[in-house]
Amino acid sequence: TTPIPPEAVAVIYNTSSAQSLQLAEAYAEARSLSSEHLIGLSLPDTAEITREDFKSQLRDPLAAEFLRRGWLTRERTDESTFKVTGSKIKVLVCMRGVPYKIPTVNIAELGTGEKNTRWHLKQDDASVDSELTLLGNTGLSLDGPIDNPYFKSNQPFSTGDENSMILVGRIDGPTWEDCFRLIKDASEVEQTGLWGTHYLDFSEKKEGGYQLGDDWIESIARTNRSAGLPSIVDRHPDTFVTNYPMTKAASYFGWYTPDKNGPLLHPKFRFRKGAVAVHLHSFSATDLRNADKYWTGPLISTGAAATLGNVWEPFLQLTHHFDIFHERLLEGYTLVEASYMALPALSWQSVVIGDPLYRPYAKLNDAPEAPKSDQPYLFLREAYQKWADDPDTRTTKIRTEAAKTSSGLLYEALGLALREEGKTDSATAFFNSAAKNYKSSANRLRQELHLIDMAREAGRTQEALTRIRKNVKKYSKSPEGKSLVALINILDPPAPPPVDPTKGVNSNQ
Repeated sequence: TTPIPPEAVAVIYNTSSAQSLQLAEAYAEARSLSSEHLIGLSLPDTAEITREDFKSQLRDPLAAEFLRRGWLTRERTDESTFKVTGSKIKVLVCMRGVPYKIPTVNIAELGTGEKNTRWHLKQDDASVDSELTLLGNTGLSLDGPIDNPYFKSNQPFSTGDENSMILVGRIDGPTWEDCFRLIKDASEVEQTGLWGTHYLDFSEKKEGGYQLGDDWIESIARTNRSAGLPSIVDRHPDTFVTNYPMTKAASYFGWYTPDKNGPLLHPKFRFRKGAVAVHLHSFSATDLRNADKYWTGPLISTGAAATLGNVWEPFLQLTHHFDIFHERLLEGYTLVEASYMALPALSWQSVVIGDPLYRPYAKLNDAPEAPKSDQPYLFLREAYQKWADDPDTRTTKIRTEAAKTSSGLLYEALGLALREEGKTDSATAFFNSAAKNYKSSANRLRQELHLIDMAREAGRTQEALTRIRKNVKKYSKSPEGKSLVALINILDPPAPPPVDPTKGVNSNQ
């Protein structure tokens, strides 16, 4: 793909915050941007900005600056409105310090009846970033979302025809240190590419149209299998359990709980440097500064370099389509391009957090030099490319390399692949071999969890519980051992407390 050139990138920061300027300068240095492409505006250093202040303090001054510098061209459509016809700036980067959400002013009264089911199409709350994608256009309706012309595209934004919009991303997070790390990690990881294990967490919500979200994650699982990217898939309604041993996590896609849980509860959990991690939930980005609540902040605070979120209720169909986002990243697109290719709506709720120009998989097919710990991932990728149409030979080659290098990772990857193919006996053998070759207790425990999960998935609950209880004492001193206790509570929940006979069922006493 064609990278977005530095001259097509502008940065906005808050002049009321010295650290916002420092962050903008650090980003400009990392991406070789001219200082002339940094724009400072005096803004409230708050998460929210009113619609009126957004217009007068942010949108209108920024549009005027773009026009003054000759970055925008537009035509008059009537006496009071303009339509952008071209932009020299393709990407706008908001620095921490720039507000990120606009609360509602009014939701139109639709009354009762069938039409009330479409009330969300009249919402006027939105993310700042999503509104800025249409910078320079005037007279647009604030009632609900606007169609994104770049949705489902598969061509570089800098060469496309989407002249009426700009791609907007954000460097933001719970702390300033997090923000500077986002810039640093993206630049460093691009040199060798992002390698690691991929974790996918289904919701299994079938009612109310929720199947769509699981379909996206299923598509990612298929893509990863064919690409030789080892993936651990949780297909149960509950999320990955407390302190699940999610090691070497290069990516995470999951849903549907409001606050961080599972592996993120482990006090020492960290994603791999450069990781892409997204959890789909309404209001996931409503508080970017909170490292403990919702999802976007916690994902960044635990080491992710890129994530997506929503500042208010987006509705499932109008949020990022995870499968498109992931596939475009694998094809080498930037974070911000992949994000908007996957997003149906503008003037809506989304934010893109991380270096917008980050290309985590630009080296996916280049077999770069990588640390020794990443070599098994490169071997898997090459094996799936070389023997794409010969799975038996591929399995043999990977097994031989696993034995030669005593690689628990390669054995586990074989187990994961064969489990997805329904070959549970072979998968069991490889998980056992992985456990024998892994050195860390967390990785060995994960092999037990694979075996427990296969029994659970097959409906053999008692077998799963027996295996869990056998391992509880063994891993009692390991923080990850809490995952076993969590599974017991799911598969064999404690009985409810006895009813107090002195209190009636409906008593208010």
